Amino acid sequence: MKPSSGVAIVGGGPCGSFTALNLAQHEVDVSVFEEHNEIGVPSHCAGHLSISGLKRLGLFPLPNGIVENTFRGAVFHSPNCKRFSVHFTSPVTCVVNRTSFDKHIARMAETAGAKYFLNSKVESLLIKDSFARGIVVKKEGKTEERFPAKIVIDTEGIFPKILRQTGLVEPNRQKFVNGAEAEVENADNLEKDIVEVFLGRKFAPDFYAWIIPKGSGRAGVGLGAKFGNPKRLLESFMLKHPIASKKLRSARIRQIAFHPLTLGGMIPKTYSDGFLAVGDCASQVKPTTGGGVILGLNCGKIAAEIAYEAVQKDDFSSNILRSYQKKCEKFLGFDLAVMLRARRFLDSMSDEKLDNIIGFCASMGLDKVLEKVEDVDFQGRTFLHSLRNPRVPVTFLYFLFSWLSANI
Repeated sequence: MKPSSGVAIVGGGPCGSFTALNLAQHEVDVSVFEEHNEIGVPSHCAGHLSISGLKRLGLFPLPNGIVENTFRGAVFHSPNCKRFSVHFTSPVTCVVNRTSFDKHIARMAETAGAKYFLNSKVESLLIKDSFARGIVVKKEGKTEERFPAKIVIDTEGIFPKILRQTGLVEPNRQKFVNGAEAEVENADNLEKDIVEVFLGRKFAPDFYAWIIPKGSGRAGVGLGAKFGNPKRLLESFMLKHPIASKKLRSARIRQIAFHPLTLGGMIPKTYSDGFLAVGDCASQVKPTTGGGVILGLNCGKIAAEIAYEAVQKDDFSSNILRSYQKKCEKFLGFDLAVMLRARRFLDSMSDEKLDNIIGFCASMGLDKVLEKVEDVDFQGRTFLHSLRNPRVPVTFLYFLFSWLSANI
């Protein structure tokens, strides 16, 4: 089977497949090129997703076997083990098996008419007169083939070799944190429907660690760190953290993956002639948590909309494709700006300050405010909505004075 000369998508992860699905539903010829021989393998993500975000995209409920657990709350542990809990009346997030989740979206795209090419690593763009006109693909690590395309949509991930060839600015590596994610078993001391977050520079410098229960004694345990060896930090967290070590004392690591997270906000330009960038390669990721699946899926849907418009007009120039950037900024810009400032605030805080903040949030009863939060993806909008409660402005002023005292 040969790909068409319509739209070529680099990468068969969820962002690439969801973009392909939306294009195929418009009857656009679309081909997806995935370098691995199986969709969803290897997996580099915790798979912790918001239910409201999936519903908004038409992806929830998911088929049986994909959702491994749902969560009604979260517990935040300060560096010195102060505790702040939030509980909801119904599940707000879920953890999915990322391999199964990725395969599910790919199957939907294939059913809609998208073509998939596995073991097909995209080596470079075909560029003519400054336009991306297609791709060069190495199949099964051997022969190279040239595939023409009207538009190339890049969803290759955090190290975007293809994007770099367009001259666009890639994600800022100074804003990366190094992640480690382990799948463990025999973790029997966990609250089933609660995600736990652990702050503190000793175990997760400039980010945080987490435990995500999956049921039957299984859990995802991970962390991100700006400095240090993530494998050693994860081992230290599991064995030595005063709270986590008690919960994980009998846990055994089944598998472990390492991956960077981009926290710098969306790259300044996500398009060029005949080219769009979607997902991690465009740094469409929450700077607060490093989660990028829901944001990337939304941007993939926008990319498909703009690519369809370009096909209809037979115009693949930047003049048409720039509207992708505008729509992404309109959709995400405010929230990303708020989350970037929140990330800078958290990075500037000492462990002592973080202890004080967690304690203050608990004493102010902020959990009662957060119980009403319905959307954990668009945190800027959530913050504005929460300002109606008088506890939130007071807490915000406390945060502001804490930041000023740490930076003056």
